[in-house]
Amino acid sequence: CSKNSGDAGIGKAIALKAARDGANIIIAAKTAVPHPKLPGTIYSAAEEVEAAGGKALACIVDIRDEQQIGEAVQKAVDKFGGIDILVNNASAISLTGTLETPMKKVDLMLGINLRGTYLTSKMVLPHLLKGHNPHILNLSPPLNLNPVWFKNHTGNHSNRPLSIPSYTCAVLTRAIQTAAMDMLGGDGIGKQCRTTDIIADAAYAILSRSKDYTGHFLVDEDVLKEQGVQNFDQYAVQPGHPLLPDFFLDDAPETLVKKDGGTRQITCFFFSTLLGATPAFKPPPPSSGPIESTFDAIRGVINEDVVKTTQGIYQFDLSGDHKGVWFLDLKSGAGSAGPGQPVKADVIMAMDSSDFSKMFAGELKPTMAFMSGKLRIKGDMTLALKLEKLMTRMSKAKL
Repeated sequence: CSKNSGDAGIGKAIALKAARDGANIIIAAKTAVPHPKLPGTIYSAAEEVEAAGGKALACIVDIRDEQQIGEAVQKAVDKFGGIDILVNNASAISLTGTLETPMKKVDLMLGINLRGTYLTSKMVLPHLLKGHNPHILNLSPPLNLNPVWFKNHTGNHSNRPLSIPSYTCAVLTRAIQTAAMDMLGGDGIGKQCRTTDIIADAAYAILSRSKDYTGHFLVDEDVLKEQGVQNFDQYAVQPGHPLLPDFFLDDAPETLVKKDGGTRQITCFFFSTLLGATPAFKPPPPSSGPIESTFDAIRGVINEDVVKTTQGIYQFDLSGDHKGVWFLDLKSGAGSAGPGQPVKADVIMAMDSSDFSKMFAGELKPTMAFMSGKLRIKGDMTLALKLEKLMTRMSKAKL
């Protein structure tokens, strides 16, 4: 039984992997009619499952609704005679701080990530216990109690572990390209991701084990390495492109840069890539401060094309040795940047000035800074991701 938010992406990839072995798949999700931004429905997913060699049953299910889950479970048992595997994949997420997260969003995350996972597992469990090799597979970010991660993102761990038999929890390493990811970050963000195939292959390996293999917290890449996989470029959306960092794992940003051979470099000259050229940059005068130098370089490369592509106003509230407020206007005219507060910022980014310098020197990735709590963001998250997308599209030019 596979439930999947959006009826595309990770859940469907796992279903199709199993369908190639002739598996019977129950697709339990909400999308009965096409979403304007997320492709596919439970019915189109069912058609793909059957085209891959399996049999499918599509059930309209809101996993917060006990009655709908019960009806779907009964339909599955009536049609296929039982249930052997439950994949808990649906989740809700909000990358915001406590004060910025409305209770409506909190209720949604708890209702889907915690209560929904528990409820589906509870209702399917009696049928799993009748099977010969039952499994429950929960997909989640790594469960890491390190304060660096846990203090800032306690609401974002989808599908937490449950004390039930025949249970396996798989956790994800890097970002996976899905329609939801593209909708949030734009088509450029997908180049930093791996495809859903890596999760499907890891899930297949886990679910192929005996029921005695239970109670494990696993990382997809580690699972596949045990299977003998050595080339992970096959899972990259764009082989050789820098990947988003391993959220909720304990590698430091500096370590992550070294891991990718320096290809994670981020500089203030990110805008030049929009023009398809890497200009020759001169180092700032020795008398200039680090923040002033960064904004001098930015002013030197922004133009109307960059503004047209971005359409956002950014405010940087810096603390520490170089405390101050700075702005980056990529919404009007040919763009502008400098000290002071803009009239109305679309995105406000607050961080220590030393971390700001590291970020533009390629030593700290903005996504990692945000996920570790070093960077606090208010406002339009899509524009915030759009800014990072522009930064990460830059070549290896350094300050």
